[in-house]
Amino acid sequence: MTTQRSQILQRREFTEDRTNALREALKDANARLNGRACVYATGSFGRLEANANSDLDVFIVGLNKPLDDNPEKSGRQRFESRLSNLDAICITADLIKVARQLDMPEFDGDGKYLSHYPLHDLIDTLGKPHDDASNTLTARLLLTLESRCLLGQAAYDEIIGEVVFNYWRDYEDHRDEYIPAFFANDILRLWRTFCVNYEARTKSHPDHEKIKRRIKNYKLKHSRMLTCFSALIHMLDIYKSKATVLPEDAQRMVALTPLERLEDVVSRSDDAELTEAINRALDCYDRFLETTASDDEALKERFADAEKIKDLNAQSNAFGDALHDVIRHYGPDNRFYRLLVV
Repeated sequence: MTTQRSQILQRREFTEDRTNALREALKDANARLNGRACVYATGSFGRLEANANSDLDVFIVGLNKPLDDNPEKSGRQRFESRLSNLDAICITADLIKVARQLDMPEFDGDGKYLSHYPLHDLIDTLGKPHDDASNTLTARLLLTLESRCLLGQAAYDEIIGEVVFNYWRDYEDHRDEYIPAFFANDILRLWRTFCVNYEARTKSHPDHEKIKRRIKNYKLKHSRMLTCFSALIHMLDIYKSKATVLPEDAQRMVALTPLERLEDVVSRSDDAELTEAINRALDCYDRFLETTASDDEALKERFADAEKIKDLNAQSNAFGDALHDVIRHYGPDNRFYRLLVV
């Protein structure tokens, strides 16, 4: 790790320490899960990029419990979560209590995003119109793109396996030339959803909230972009070397943080141009982490300065350009790349 990327290392160390403290304080909640569900962190905790000002973003997902004793008669098997709603409420209360004990920021949206899903909901909505509206698109994609298990590791591993299996449902017929188009298209869908939601939620904001909009835009063009495109880059690299992407390749990709995916590509590369582009992206991201290390008031002050805004926008563009250069590297004669573009 170079000194220029000290923020990346510091954030990882801080997140690991804070996550261990959370797990220790949540032992009773973990026992309450009793192997029926998991709690996973996303956002800065999932990416191992948290600092003292970071709030906790979590999802609760339960393993499937069949509702029908005779699914052949009903024509369709229905499921609910093995974790009861009352136990989910108790675990949510534990999360709120422990976050306050550790002097962490309050949960975003006054807790309205503390959701509990059965695994079936994450899988059954795949490719369906209401996937985004029900928030299962976000829950499922963040699970695979930037999550870390907080509680219920065995259930978490099983849930990851089921989600990957369903994205790779056509793999057996194309083992030697499998392109994960279904998964890649959903990743691009999530990225476009982030972008559209940003525009829809901010276009009518009054002038005094423009600073918040600038901060959201800055984060969108760094952390959200990294989350989505690091996964695509990692799979493009695998496809280039193997002419296929196996389910176990996806499992390995999911286990890495977004930054680790870029570092993993560099560790396997003997291409100077690719390495240089990824290193530029990593350096840009380290500057992003340094900029966002401030508390809310200091951050707002920085984004209120017109001159500083120009520099911050230039930083965003430089990071996006670097990722674009990385992706473009896989362009020639790569069918997976072509499917991402057209």
